This record gives sequence, structure tokens and C-alpha cells, in this order.
Amino acid sequence: MTDEHPPDLLRTVAGRVSAATDPVKGSRFVATLAPAPDEAGAFAVLEQLRAAAPDASHHCWAYVLEDGRRRSSDDGEPRDTAGAPMLRHLLGAGLVDVVVVVTRWYGGTNLGRGGLVRAYGDAAAAAIAAAEIVERRAVSRFHLTHAYELTATVEAVL
Repeated sequence: MTDEHPPDLLRTVAGRVSAATDPVKGSRFVATLAPAPDEAGAFAVLEQLRAAAPDASHHCWAYVLEDGRRRSSDDGEPRDTAGAPMLRHLLGAGLVDVVVVVTRWYGGTNLGRGGLVRAYGDAAAAAIAAAEIVERRAVSRFHLTHAYELTATVEAVL
């Protein structure tokens, strides 16, 4: 979370957005940023994008959830050259309940570790810049069991 926002406000995206960056040595990168309320939602977005672009070389991804869970994948790229930089951009933007997937079509020239980190990070940043960021209050759900005669007291406290 960034310091400009109260801790009970969460930043997320209003909907799915895609952004393409300029090709890098022939490789094309398209980032898709989407709401993901849970891990299943994040993986559903990933599978939709894999199905839509089966000819792509890689579908690297990262997600951050409100409950603190975060994961990323380089999807066959060298370790920490794709998922980690994408995750850093999500965290830097203070976003939660989101997934970013960067689809790469290999252009025939190896980019090296630094080139890959920049390309994947730039693609994630482009999608974040294109997204409509919304804020919502953090919500917690509780189930409380109490004796009937304490109902008035419990309601007064709540």
C-alpha cells in the first residue's frame, strides 16, 4: 500500500485492460491486467489468455490478493526475469485482488536477463497505467455465536 491512502482503503482495478509495448528486438509483449478476487480467479484469467494465444512463447504472470497472498511465474523464462518484476510493479502501485499476465511472442533474438526484466516490467507498468484504478473499503466478515440473552449487548457493541 502506498502512504497516500488510508489503510482501510484498498486499490484495485475496475476491469480488465490490455496494453502492448513497442517490440523489443522482434519480441512482442502484451500485458493484461484484470481483477482477481482469489487464486482461482487469477488462474482463470491466465487460462483464458493461454487459450486465446496458443502461439505465444510465454504467458508470465503475477498476482496480489487482499489477504496478502502473492505469487508469480516466469513461465520458462530465466528465473526472476519476468514474474518478479511484474509483481514488483503490482506492489509498487499498491494494487490488490489483481492479476497481470504478460504474453510474449519470441522475436528470434535473446534479450538477456536485464532486457527481459525491463521488457516484462515495462509491459506490466503499461497495463497498470492504462487501468482504471478504484478504491474500496476493506471488509471483514465475522460469524459470531452468543447466548440469546446477550443479543442486545452484542448488537450495542457492534
